[in-house]
Amino acid sequence: MAVIAAFVVNAVLNLALGLLIAQILGPADFGRFALGTAGAVVLNILLFEWLRLSATRFYSARVREAEPWIRAMLDRAYAATALGLSGAALLALAGRPLVGEPALLAAAAAGAAVGIGLFDYQAALARARFVGGLYLRLVLIKNGLALVLMVATAWTTRDAAAVMLAGGLSQFLAAFLIRRALADPPTSHDAARRRETLRLFMAYGLPVVAANVVYQLMPFANRSAVAAAAGFAEAGYFSLAADIGGRIFSTLGAALDLLLFQIAVLAAETHGHEAGEEQVARNGAVVLALILPSAAGFWALAPALEAIAVPAAYRGHFVDYTLLLLPGLVALALMNFALNPIFQIRRRTLPLVAAGLVGALVNLAAALALAPPFGSHGIAAAQSLGFLAAMLFLGVRALTGPGRLRMAWRDPLAVVLATVAMTGAILPLRGLDPWLALPACIAVGGLVYGALVWRFDIAGLRTAVVARFGRAVPAE
Repeated sequence: MAVIAAFVVNAVLNLALGLLIAQILGPADFGRFALGTAGAVVLNILLFEWLRLSATRFYSARVREAEPWIRAMLDRAYAATALGLSGAALLALAGRPLVGEPALLAAAAAGAAVGIGLFDYQAALARARFVGGLYLRLVLIKNGLALVLMVATAWTTRDAAAVMLAGGLSQFLAAFLIRRALADPPTSHDAARRRETLRLFMAYGLPVVAANVVYQLMPFANRSAVAAAAGFAEAGYFSLAADIGGRIFSTLGAALDLLLFQIAVLAAETHGHEAGEEQVARNGAVVLALILPSAAGFWALAPALEAIAVPAAYRGHFVDYTLLLLPGLVALALMNFALNPIFQIRRRTLPLVAAGLVGALVNLAAALALAPPFGSHGIAAAQSLGFLAAMLFLGVRALTGPGRLRMAWRDPLAVVLATVAMTGAILPLRGLDPWLALPACIAVGGLVYGALVWRFDIAGLRTAVVARFGRAVPAE
């Protein structure tokens, strides 16, 4: 429960922080900040993601006791990578007199990626050991530092690169402050074993990294195209809608997946490979049961959110971009948290790369076709088409053929029907005053969807709740 609480807190604070930074910087500088942050995310995935994935898949409380050298090897790999990236940041900074602002943004992106990488790695270690209280503390410290450092930096400098560095520093400091609680006993290990394990981890992680890099390069390239074609202010409008939607769905999915995937790993480790795959199938249904109604609710509430929470300078653009980007954001969340774990539990991650390439090609072709007549909105639509194509490719690959995952179709169908019923119930409320529409839609939508989930035990959620909090009530 502490892990779920941490993700809820993280989602709320990240959303508030993003809106506050957008308000202080304004559309143009927020566009620069968003573009640089997208670059930092790409660097983090490219260089550090395999460490997080390896910790999530191969580290546990049992491994900590039985094979402590695995953690020591991961620590050394992080330190070496961070040192190299820090050197690259200094080189980029040295090129500022020649290149100008792009060099400063590149240096800030590299510096921020070091902090993001350390935080993600430490968070993965905490989740892998199921120490939810420590994970919650890590998230709270990070968000407290980010709120103070990023807002203060934005207020005093109005500089996108400085705010990026403040964000990376907040994550680095949070991980540094909590390091003793996550420390393992010192150990030694032979070089041959280290090399063999390193090859295993990289063979497992690098295809996932390659796919995720493609998925992050798509938004980065799209934001760059918008900035080049229509200016940084338009890139700011595009980025605010993408960032808010992306944070909501990635946080919702991760709140479940990163806990559920550890349960699947434990099941595979304890009861065998088939038990792990069965758990992954159940996990996918739970993720869909959370993501799909959230997407419908976000679509319905977007006008009210724009009127209440979005800074005035972005209004009139937020809803338009949100509606175009939303299908792709949902597809990306379902890929990351429902489909990718199928291949991760099997340790066969190459199909993820193929899906990423399919998505990138569709994104490029659609952007070339849609940008001339529709401008930046065509690029937003192209991004959604790319993510949808990647999701469909990966879904077909996972659920068909000789090695297909066995999944009962009752739960996905029930989720879709319950979401349709919820959407029909809240649609008439969209026309209310925003301050009334927001709580009314949340209350009515939550009641309708929750009642259907409880009545029909969709995705086994009623069973899980009853098992956790009380005795089962027989279904009628």
